[in-house]
Amino acid sequence: MQRWRGVVIISVMAAITLWLAVSGQLVLYIHPRYVVFTVIMAVIAVVAAVAAVASPRHHDDEGLPLPSPRSRAVGLTAAGIAGAFALGMVVIPPATLSTATAEQREINATASDDAETLAAASTADDATVATFTVREWSTVLRQTSDLAFFDGKPATDLLGFVTPDADDPDSMFYVSRFAVTCCAVDAQPLGVPVYLPGWAELYPPDTWVQVSGAFDSNPSRTSTTPVVLIPERVEAVDQPREPYLF
Repeated sequence: MQRWRGVVIISVMAAITLWLAVSGQLVLYIHPRYVVFTVIMAVIAVVAAVAAVASPRHHDDEGLPLPSPRSRAVGLTAAGIAGAFALGMVVIPPATLSTATAEQREINATASDDAETLAAASTADDATVATFTVREWSTVLRQTSDLAFFDGKPATDLLGFVTPDADDPDSMFYVSRFAVTCCAVDAQPLGVPVYLPGWAELYPPDTWVQVSGAFDSNPSRTSTTPVVLIPERVEAVDQPREPYLF
C-alpha cells in the first residue's frame, strides 16, 4: 500500500508540474532558467510511475513484519500533506506574490548597493534611462538622494503593482516588483516610492500600474523617504505575463 501511495503522489505532482509548464504558469513558482530541468525531471517521474504500475508485483516483502502504528501514522500524515498540496495546486489558481508578501518581506530590504549600476545611471543617455525598471531605480534610490543626480532622468512607463507605503499610506505607494533568484520562496520585493495623495481611491493595492514622472524631494510629513517619484501619468494595466524580475 505504501508503495502505491508514493507512486500516486509522485504522479500527481509531476502531472501538475507539466500542466503548469504547458500553461506558461510555471514561471510563477520558479526562475525561467530552471523550467527545462524541472520539466525533464517531471517527465522522468511520470515514466517511472508508469513503469512501476506496469511492472509485475513483487513478493520480496512477504514475510516481513507489518509496519508499526507509528510508521503508518507518519506515512499517512506525509501522504495527507502531499495530497493536500497537490489538491491545492489544482483547486487554487496559480497567482503571483502580492502586497501581503511584499509587506511581510519589507520592500527594498535587499535592494542592491551596486556601485556599477549607480555609475552607469549617472552617464546613461535618455534612451537607456527610459528602459530602467523597478530594479534599476530602487538600486539608484538606495544609494543617492542628490536631486541633481535625478535632473533630466525621468521614470518612463515604470511597471509594477501598488503597495501602500508604511509611513504614509494615504499619500504614498510603491510601484513594486518581486525579484526572483531561484523560485518564489526567495523572491524579494523591490519598489519605487510614488507620492500621490488619495491614490487608493483610484488604484487599490495590488493593482498593476504604469507610472511616468520625475523624481523630487518627498513632500510627505510622515515618510522618511527622501526622494520620491512625482507622477505625471498613472495608468492601470493588466498584469504582465512574466510579473517577476529575473
